[in-house]
Amino acid sequence: MSAPRLEIDLTKIHHNARVLVGRLAERGIGVTGVTKATLGSPEIAGALLRAGVSGLGDSRIENIEAMRLAGISAPITLIRSPMISQAERVVTHAHVSFNSELDVISSLSSAAQKAGLTHGIVLMVELGDLREGIMPCDLEKTVRETLRFPNIALKGIGTNLACRSGVSPDARNMAEMSALAGSLEANFVPMLDIVSGGNSASLNWAFGGASTGRINDLRLGESYLLGREPLHRQAIDGLHTDAITLVAEVIESKVKPTQPWGEIAQMAFGEAPPSGDRGSIRQTILAVGRQDIDPSGLGAPRGMEILGASSDHLIVDSGNCHAPVGAEIRFHLNYSALVRAMTSPFVAKVMQA
Repeated sequence: MSAPRLEIDLTKIHHNARVLVGRLAERGIGVTGVTKATLGSPEIAGALLRAGVSGLGDSRIENIEAMRLAGISAPITLIRSPMISQAERVVTHAHVSFNSELDVISSLSSAAQKAGLTHGIVLMVELGDLREGIMPCDLEKTVRETLRFPNIALKGIGTNLACRSGVSPDARNMAEMSALAGSLEANFVPMLDIVSGGNSASLNWAFGGASTGRINDLRLGESYLLGREPLHRQAIDGLHTDAITLVAEVIESKVKPTQPWGEIAQMAFGEAPPSGDRGSIRQTILAVGRQDIDPSGLGAPRGMEILGASSDHLIVDSGNCHAPVGAEIRFHLNYSALVRAMTSPFVAKVMQA
């Protein structure tokens, strides 16, 4: 079998998604299954839909188009603000998009008019993480302007936390979202379809027992893929943490010193070389590198230690676990390593039912 490769267990992914959908339903919250880390994989999208997600979400229109081409007809939301240059593609293939700029909504309106379509809008609200979002004091003005655009339907509001600045979803900021939704419903629309309280980082809040207020949607990706919550990377009870594994092949296995020799400068990616002499070790090199994965996001098997990586090589101290040339070694991945491996054309993706 080809290496390097990601082995993706669809049964475990379906289980993780089904458990999350069920637990959140008890709290009155639906799930948007986010496919961006999987490059819009139709197989994974299908597993999510069978698990009961209310719709799919992706940050790239290219992934959404790929899912449409594969026959996925479920509602799909573009969860990154559309580029004006892609407005026609967005209204054609996405039912809804997340937005924070009126100029973009204007372009979507024009494109929807030309296509004879109505495009749904979720307005993103800034609650402190300082990524995308309208400042709360400007929200009502933005809603008023959005409602004037033809062929645009205001579907709701959303927020994003814990991505850029690590701001945790909690009772305070989630209550602010509920209050904003209530104010808009009192002044502009009878009932918002969507009040999206964030991503997998919101799970600790959602399962914490406090009132969920008007929050009725979470956008989940990392939690169903890796079985962990993103705030502290703790395993979620009842979920599989090994649904996706990286398998790489050994291309060199030799005893070498740990201390380099010669005149020392920067390494290939600008870091200072490691220091410390541990004597000679069994150094194993695998055919995968920074072009394919984030080496800091890999978990080596017990008894092995990742020493570093260049563009095309992953260097491991294999300890007492001698791995001959041609052998395969399996690694756990965090979200960063998973996203890069999924994106690499040099890493095969093997779906296992």
